[in-house]
Amino acid sequence: MPDPQPIAAAAPSRSRGLAGFAGRLRMASTLAGRAALAPVYRAYTVRLRAEVLARPVPEHVALIMDGNRRWARQLGGAAGIGHRHGANKAIELLDWCSDLGIREVTLWALSLENLDRAPEEVELITEIARQTLTALSERDKVKRLEMSLRVIGRRELLPDRLREAAERGEAETQGRPGLRVTLALGYSGRDELVEAARAAIRTLVAEGVTPEGLADALTAEQLEAHLYTRGSSDPELIIRTSGEVRLSGFLPWQSAYSEFYFCDAYWPAFRQLDFLRAIRTYQLRGRRFGR
Repeated sequence: MPDPQPIAAAAPSRSRGLAGFAGRLRMASTLAGRAALAPVYRAYTVRLRAEVLARPVPEHVALIMDGNRRWARQLGGAAGIGHRHGANKAIELLDWCSDLGIREVTLWALSLENLDRAPEEVELITEIARQTLTALSERDKVKRLEMSLRVIGRRELLPDRLREAAERGEAETQGRPGLRVTLALGYSGRDELVEAARAAIRTLVAEGVTPEGLADALTAEQLEAHLYTRGSSDPELIIRTSGEVRLSGFLPWQSAYSEFYFCDAYWPAFRQLDFLRAIRTYQLRGRRFGR
């Protein structure tokens, strides 16, 4: 299977001068160090993959892809470099999931709070997200995987070009039988719960429930039926990169019985080896669902 087509990186600005040159040197040094260790990592990855495949894998994995800017800053690069490498890593991750037989993946690509960043960074992030959606829905490799795409979140707040790319990606991949991919764009878990509650109440009112009876009529099943993720299973495993140990409002309802795995690596540096370790950790845990 060919390597993912990379999301094009922006040309470096000459105005960055020596600082930019030093950053590129650090990045080159880091990549050279990884290359030297590549044979060792490959051997360990092959062994760990065999170990993981010997046990049941989770059907649904969700990821908080965190640390793009810090990864770029650590290497002396601009934030855009981190976001572009992070987008390519997301495409690569889908190969890993398909290879293991995972059936569903949810990726938090853009939070509602991210839209409050500096306008130039928001424009860059949303353009990279648009390119990624286009790559996922159009490339031959994705079509061979028969992947279907769905976008959740406050899409009415997204820039027009990104919203149009999301709608186009969903339409072009609808009904495919392979890996189900959900991208959270402009997503807030609190907003999801508020919108679901409002929609459930409207439904009950339309069914003739009186205002006095709403409190007793509203059930967990009715609320769940109006979540962004309706029709999907709850994730069995949620992974967050960058060393942060919190969910930050990601899937608050759906994660009630999920297993969590927190990884120190920044998202662009997240390796297949790290992913396999997360899956193995999940496999070694005993899930009791509160019982």
